[in-house]
Parts: sequence; structure tokens; C-alpha cells
Amino acid sequence: MIDWFSKGGMTMWFLLACAVLGLAIILERLYTILFRMRVNVKKFTPQLIETIDKDGVKAGMELCDKTPSPVAKVLRSALEKADRGTEVMEDAIVRSGASELAFLDRGMALLAGLTTVAPFFGFLGTVTGMIGAFQAVAALGEVEPTVVASGISEALITTQAGLIIAAPLAIIHILLSSRVNGYLRDMETASTELLEFMATKQVCTT
Repeated sequence: MIDWFSKGGMTMWFLLACAVLGLAIILERLYTILFRMRVNVKKFTPQLIETIDKDGVKAGMELCDKTPSPVAKVLRSALEKADRGTEVMEDAIVRSGASELAFLDRGMALLAGLTTVAPFFGFLGTVTGMIGAFQAVAALGEVEPTVVASGISEALITTQAGLIIAAPLAIIHILLSSRVNGYLRDMETASTELLEFMATKQVCTT
């Protein structure tokens, strides 16, 4: 592996940086998804509505406090404004939802960028390798197979490394984006269900 890396030339260091940064983002995102987004929104929302219906808004807020999840934070922000009507609650959801969206989407743009940049670095290594090969031929005045092979080897190794890095990053980015988007859709549905319930509750109590 070290020999393979060294044969790739200086461009391999840029590719290594892409790989390390991409891995760090993936690990952080996996932690977020596995621990911060582990609550099943479709089960939590009916539980919250049932709690509010039986024990009141304060009990619902306490349930949200006990639930470490973005959706719980968003719904709690709405319950804090429950006495001011559903329109104010909806505004609170929008503001809190924007904050949670930034948290859930953190690092995703950079990860997408790495999937684009890594092949470019690979192609850059291809160009520099080919240039080195032709310069060596020009310096010798004749085509020496070992000299040409060295430059071509560098060119192919960097291309290979760029694709090896970019392909998994692209696949993982798609999977993570799909998971986050699905969670956001569930969050929007939960917010709508809570607002509809609170509107009905307010109508019944007036």
C-alpha cells in the first residue's frame, strides 16, 4: 500500500486529504443519524398528541424534553406558543425547523463536493504523470520502456485512487441524503398533525 501510494506522486497527498476529510464527515453523520435521529417520528407524534390530550400541553413539553431528537425540539417550540394560537405555533415550527435542518444537513454539501473534487485530483495526477513520462523521453532522446512505464503508472494510480475515493463517498452521500430527507418529511408530517390537533383542541375549548 505504501509503495502504491508513493508511486502515485504528490497528487496522492491531496487525494489522501479528501479521503480523510470524507471519512470524518461520514462518521459524524452516522453518529447523528444513529443517535440523534433514532426516534421513530411516526410513533412519537401520536404519543405526544395522546399525552397532550390527557395531561395537557405542559406534559407534552416534558415528553419532548425527555426525547433527544430534532423532531422533539421542533414540536416543543410549537407547544411553547400553544396559548397564542396555531399561527404563532406554525411560525415557531418554521424557525426551529430551519435550525434543525441546518444541523441535519451539516457537512453534506462538503461531502458532495469531495465526490466531485477527488476524481479531478485523480485526473490531475494522470496529466502530471503523462507529462513526466514525455519529459523523460525528451531528455533521453529515445523511448525507454521503463521510463515511460513509470510515468504511465503514476497516471493510472492517481486515476484509480480518485475513483476509489469518489465512488464510495458518492454512494454514502446518496444514502445519507435519502435518510435525512425522509426524516424531514416525517418531521413536516408530525408538525402538521400537531397543529391540526391543537387547532381542534382550541375550537373545542372555546
